[in-house]
Amino acid sequence: MRHSKKFNHLGRTASHRSAMLANMAISLIMHKRITTTVAKAKALKKYVEPLITKAKDDSTNSRRVVFSYLQNKEAIKELFGEVAQKIGDRPGGYTRIIKLGTRQGDAAQVCFIELVDFDPEMAKDTKKKSTRRSRKSAPKAEAAAPAAEEAKAEAPAEAPVEEAKAE
Repeated sequence: MRHSKKFNHLGRTASHRSAMLANMAISLIMHKRITTTVAKAKALKKYVEPLITKAKDDSTNSRRVVFSYLQNKEAIKELFGEVAQKIGDRPGGYTRIIKLGTRQGDAAQVCFIELVDFDPEMAKDTKKKSTRRSRKSAPKAEAAAPAAEEAKAEAPAEAPVEEAKAE
């Protein structure tokens, strides 16, 4: 029975699982987006989000704690530099999982896992679009547009006539 077994073991020993999650976390930090299975992505999300939270506080102790998990100097520099700067005001939810479908070889569910603030396409979608509730303002704008076009059409026609008189 599965009493009190709350996390996915992913069919691996504890040492293999921790090494795999550390490698995936390094890849996620360095590349900002990786493709993996849904089960691994969910396990990685639980692994990497506390490390990103720890990176908000740039102290020697927090660097040492994160280094004990990742064991990669370049990833630590990236995490405490660029990543921590972008997610400094975010209270949590630093990663996003986007499902892609099934893999052809073994029919495993495949997905992207990415850092939220580093995807420019998704940032465009999150902006709120203003909606007009009233139809009264739309006809006024349309009525003003033809009047402006008529004024523009008349102005160039008058200018050559004035030039001709001046000569």
